[in-house]
Amino acid sequence: MCVCACGCVCRPCPWIFFNPLNLTSGLNERVLFKVAAFAPFQVTVRDALNQAMDEELERDERVFLLGEEVAQYDGAYKVSRGLWKKYGDKRIIDTPISEMGFAGIAVGAAMAGLRPICEFMTFNFSMQAIDQVINSAAKTYYMSAGLQPVPIVFRGPNGASAGVAAQHSQCFAAWYAHCPGLKVVSPWNSEDCRGLLKSAIRDDNPVVFLENELMYGVPFEMSDESQSKDFVIPIGKAKIERAGSHVTLVSHSRYVGHCLDAAAVLAKEGVECEVINLRTIRPMDVESIETSVMKTNHLLTVEGGWPQFGVGAEICARIMEGPAFNYLDAPVTRVTGVDIPMPYAKILEDNSVPQVKDIIFSVKKMLNV
Repeated sequence: MCVCACGCVCRPCPWIFFNPLNLTSGLNERVLFKVAAFAPFQVTVRDALNQAMDEELERDERVFLLGEEVAQYDGAYKVSRGLWKKYGDKRIIDTPISEMGFAGIAVGAAMAGLRPICEFMTFNFSMQAIDQVINSAAKTYYMSAGLQPVPIVFRGPNGASAGVAAQHSQCFAAWYAHCPGLKVVSPWNSEDCRGLLKSAIRDDNPVVFLENELMYGVPFEMSDESQSKDFVIPIGKAKIERAGSHVTLVSHSRYVGHCLDAAAVLAKEGVECEVINLRTIRPMDVESIETSVMKTNHLLTVEGGWPQFGVGAEICARIMEGPAFNYLDAPVTRVTGVDIPMPYAKILEDNSVPQVKDIIFSVKKMLNV
């Protein structure tokens, strides 16, 4: 047991882990370890984020990072490891535990011409600063008729971790994607994190960059192209991670991996799933989803957030209102977190977020297998 920065007491606090992969379990963990063992070139999500910030800090002197423990401690999750020693106090700034205060400082700096990266130790703490994120950052570009850009990135871990209970387990993808003026990014693997974070830092709009705490220590294979300093991934474009013909699985962040694991199991039974990694929640790449649905005639969405007014609910509405609706052979199905505050007990926690078996069951039910 330990006390974390917010003052809560929780089962061992994830802030003390350098490798959150130790907290995962089941099929997804085994697949990830298998990938890590045989892939020729591996980069963890943590290191990909670190590389992206390092290169952007070096490329543009207007970029700086601020947040709790980001400097001398190398970041609560070691994402900013080594940056303070390289760039010093003016570029890597430790702040007090006051999200409203340092988020406001960052927004003001962005309006003054700098390009801040504002790290929340967890996005659950961003609720302390939500007025700054939405009323100050998101709306200013529009209210100034395009004269005042606000080039800021709000980043940090999002969604449920392990053993941190209800007050630390919200997924904010739907919360922030609801608000015009923000771009909302939710990456899955190392390539996503590297390419999208560089794009977010260079964007003139405020960007909410939702990482996943349980993914920081997970290694992924990265191509030579993605290691280039010029490598960026455009915000607003999804990626097909696996091609298929029977059902479309759409997800973001950690649950893309769950979808790929489920697709691998279902393929052995003759069901070919097309897995789409959204990457960006707002703007959403609806066209890629529609194109896939027109091919597979079935759609299942997967997310760790609550069902009501969630990302999956928005996808369902877009498909029903668009040209792909007439191609559906069954209703769209959502796999989501359970509509309750997150329990503390591990067995209850495991049953409160989507598991690979839930995706497999939902696909078979949809296809009447």
